[in-house]
Amino acid sequence: MKIRPLSIEGAWEITPQQHGDARGMFMEWYRFDRLAEAVGHPLRLAQANMSVSARGVVRGIHFADVPPGQAKYITCVRGAVLDVVVDLRLGSPTFGRWEAVRLDDADRRAVYLGEGLGHGFCALTDDATLNYLCSTTYNPSGEHAVHPLDEELGIEWPAETPRLSARDAAAPTLAHARGAGLLPEYEACRSFVAGLRPDGMSYSDGI
Repeated sequence: MKIRPLSIEGAWEITPQQHGDARGMFMEWYRFDRLAEAVGHPLRLAQANMSVSARGVVRGIHFADVPPGQAKYITCVRGAVLDVVVDLRLGSPTFGRWEAVRLDDADRRAVYLGEGLGHGFCALTDDATLNYLCSTTYNPSGEHAVHPLDEELGIEWPAETPRLSARDAAAPTLAHARGAGLLPEYEACRSFVAGLRPDGMSYSDGI
């Protein structure tokens, strides 16, 4: 697999190598050692989620308090989505910036985003199905959202009329979330991630 850092620190695109023949296809869609080598620490697997969305549905922008935050490894197993990473870390050189990656069941890419980053996506097909590997379990009191249609973010969603959940439609703008003290601090996120790096660990040895 190829692991490419995105322009936002703490986010990567993963492109697997697919092996196909007349019987079908096989690939490694997640490798503990390869991801840890790129990211600098292993991904603690605490929870796995799946979402199914109709065309035009937009979910996000979601993020969690740091610590502990919630790192995510996301892939699309059916259909296609435009997956979006947003830098919500106060003090980050790319604060407020977003980057998008198409995830689909053809190229079968994945996205990894670290603690403190915001995540959202737009379903490009009906029954677009995402699988998430998460570093922490769901904690409703520590999870937040920023409005995905906030003009300050200016995300170019590929949907004429995005379909939002009630929660996302009521989410604050980036400015309001900042004023309310909801956004994570860049240096706090960096310090937390640095603490996840094991000294002298050989990733080729696995867990």
